Amino acid sequence: MTELARRTGMSKAMLSKIENAQTSCSLSTLSRLAETLDVPVTALFRGVDAEREAVFTPAGRGSQIVRRGSDVGHLYQLLGALHGEHKRIEPLLVTLTEASEVFPLFQHPGTEFLYVLEGVMVYGHGRARYEMRAGDSLVFDGEGPHGPVELVEVPIRFLTVTANGHLD
Repeated sequence: MTELARRTGMSKAMLSKIENAQTSCSLSTLSRLAETLDVPVTALFRGVDAEREAVFTPAGRGSQIVRRGSDVGHLYQLLGALHGEHKRIEPLLVTLTEASEVFPLFQHPGTEFLYVLEGVMVYGHGRARYEMRAGDSLVFDGEGPHGPVELVEVPIRFLTVTANGHLD
């Protein structure tokens, strides 16, 4: 608060009153605050009273879900999902073991991000092949055929996040 007061030239008391809706302020004051905070003026009003959805998933507690690869040994753990208009991303933890088979025919709308946590696999997207190890990532168009084409070192665990729609 002290730093904001210094940077805007306003008193801490006035900033506190504005923050707690105990006073009205001019558009020029709002403009000065927005400029100092490096945000658009509209950001000071957006969703002030609206409750926002959040989903917390403790370690190891994601829901086991069934996907097209489930019948060939792919384990999918949903790490959280929002509902309604904000359902734009789907984070999954995927585990492949010696019981898993390759199944490179996944296709879906949206963009997918894949991050390998453990193991080694060759992952295909269209005609391209990527040898992926822990720490490697791949971002691709989900409509192209994709999936693991060779399980080099199991177990393989990777995080995949599919984004649909606009992520403004």
